[in-house]
Amino acid sequence: MLQKKFFKRMAAVAMTGVLTLGLMTGCNNSSSNGGGSSSGGKETTLTMWTIATESDSFHQPYLDAIKDFEKDHPGVKINMETFENEAYKTKIKSAVAANELPDVFFTWAGGFSQSFVESGKVLCLDDYYDNYSEGISKAALINDTYDGKLYGSVTCTPVSVMWYNKVMFEDNGVEVPTTYDEFKAACKKFIDAGIKPIATSVKDTWVLAMLHDGLTLKSAGASKVTEALSDRSASYNDADFIKSATCIKELKDMGAFIDGATGLTNDEASAEFYAEKCPMYFTGSWMGGSIVTDADHPENFSVAPIPVVNSNNAAITDFMGGGSDTLMVSADSKNKDMAAAAAFEITRGVSKYAYLSGAGIPAWTVDYEANDVPALTQEVAKLASGATSYTLWFDTLLDSDSAGEYLKLLQSLFGGDISPEEFAKGMDKQLSKK
Repeated sequence: MLQKKFFKRMAAVAMTGVLTLGLMTGCNNSSSNGGGSSSGGKETTLTMWTIATESDSFHQPYLDAIKDFEKDHPGVKINMETFENEAYKTKIKSAVAANELPDVFFTWAGGFSQSFVESGKVLCLDDYYDNYSEGISKAALINDTYDGKLYGSVTCTPVSVMWYNKVMFEDNGVEVPTTYDEFKAACKKFIDAGIKPIATSVKDTWVLAMLHDGLTLKSAGASKVTEALSDRSASYNDADFIKSATCIKELKDMGAFIDGATGLTNDEASAEFYAEKCPMYFTGSWMGGSIVTDADHPENFSVAPIPVVNSNNAAITDFMGGGSDTLMVSADSKNKDMAAAAAFEITRGVSKYAYLSGAGIPAWTVDYEANDVPALTQEVAKLASGATSYTLWFDTLLDSDSAGEYLKLLQSLFGGDISPEEFAKGMDKQLSKK
């Protein structure tokens, strides 16, 4: 997923000069940075892995960013290989373990990539950051910073939201909910009208997690979520966490989710939403771009924050999300300087083109004309700009082992194999191993 959340923008600066290759790895190396091909006019090819498949709203932004990079660096070619989200999580972990990383690779910041950094397989980017510091702040890169050192660059600052079909809401007399009780009432009204209100994917469990994470944040609050998942100064076996798991069970039991959600992929489930068969989809801000391209009537859609479960702990302006979609560089790349340049410049390009296409909220400065940004993306950007807190998604905030166990437990909860109380105990047991 990952998913995982800003608007720290400054003016971008272009790189100049020719890269010096073959420098030592690590944060204490001395490097000469800038553009140009590797040496003597010889073509340099960098391999880059991403999850920007052809059906992903970030596919074209990546292609456009790569085109710009290759134009600015004659003689350098980027070979982008793409992988489906869930399968990629296994592939990237295996590549780290086998020391088979490509030059540049997509990953999720926070806990997901912590073990990669600790293994010494990721190149520290401190010596390269100054060339780009006017384009992106250290604050925007905080989730890629480990022990005070920078190891990646982010594309966008996505947040989790409730995408909804405003025409279906209006036709059925349903108000946009701001509390969980209102949300349940809205679901019941749709169900009574013969409409399954929530399209989701449980096969791609990160999609269901978008809703669960959001409800958990809106039940326990940002501080308690961080204390339980990261600091371990709070137990997950707590009433506020049990409550959000109970919300998922209640929604499932009342028939709020689309039929067959357990076997549906994200692409299949979202297609039902675009086709206006279901009025709600809980996922990241990137869906705005997909609605524009995949829905026959994008003007029928709108966006709202995930409803509040416990107003004593959380507010409507608390969001799951942040700068987590990251490009990192292999410490074993034979073209470290050029790969580092690619990581920064391609993320900068993706930030731009994803915003212009409506797929993402930029993490880098907006130093270009953006009047044509789709209305839906502008709506999300407005919501995010008023955020009072951002919390990384569970499967990003946690280390990879704990994230994997979390998603398994969430599947079991949805399937009715465990109770909300057992879910909370299972989470607490897993987190206690950290």
